[in-house]
Amino acid sequence: MISGHANKAGHIASLLLGARVLLRACGVVLVVILGGFIWFLAQLQSDEAPPKNPADGIVVLTGGSSRVSDAVDLLANGYGKRLLISGVHWSTGTGELSRSLRDNASWLACCVDLDYFAFDTRGNATETRRWAHERGFRSLIVVTSNYHMPRAIVELSHSMPDVVLIPFPVIGEKWRDEPWWASGAAARLLVTEYAKFLAAGVRVHFDDWVLPETPSAPPIEVSRKRASAGN
Repeated sequence: MISGHANKAGHIASLLLGARVLLRACGVVLVVILGGFIWFLAQLQSDEAPPKNPADGIVVLTGGSSRVSDAVDLLANGYGKRLLISGVHWSTGTGELSRSLRDNASWLACCVDLDYFAFDTRGNATETRRWAHERGFRSLIVVTSNYHMPRAIVELSHSMPDVVLIPFPVIGEKWRDEPWWASGAAARLLVTEYAKFLAAGVRVHFDDWVLPETPSAPPIEVSRKRASAGN
């Protein structure tokens, strides 16, 4: 009888010890995640400033307001030789872009390329790599929203380790009007973006471990032919 009670007490003690270890592990993970989120927020710029130096080219990732117009402004001011607008919707043509750009619409005819094949940030990186390698560009100014910039740099730098990337974060009006914690929509957006940033970082490190060498980019003419066929 005494032996049975001792065994039961030992089993309970083991369960309690396991629960304490699990709780401590969860606490450590939570602290790491929260610390990472604070670090992530610290990377987000709150002011727009022109790049200190020009680059060979400019790439803008579609998806947020004023990204394209800011990128064309950079092109018009001599910050790059050509501009790639990556992730353009299949129904959007140069005519529609021209109407939205107004004063700088003339740049579309000479110095802007449209990418219709990227559907996410990883696709942006793939198409940008093709475009930059075909033109021999060794430096790019990257234009996207401030909250999207960390993940964009992760994907682009992984896809193009030989190209210097210069971030130009675009600050939306909502971010200027009120702090993110005062808006439920903004808070959800940041938490979601942080989760995507973590996932991209894990995948990139896994890819580097499994595939240490980045495959060569196919010629840009392939994308142009596909784009012509789809439009």
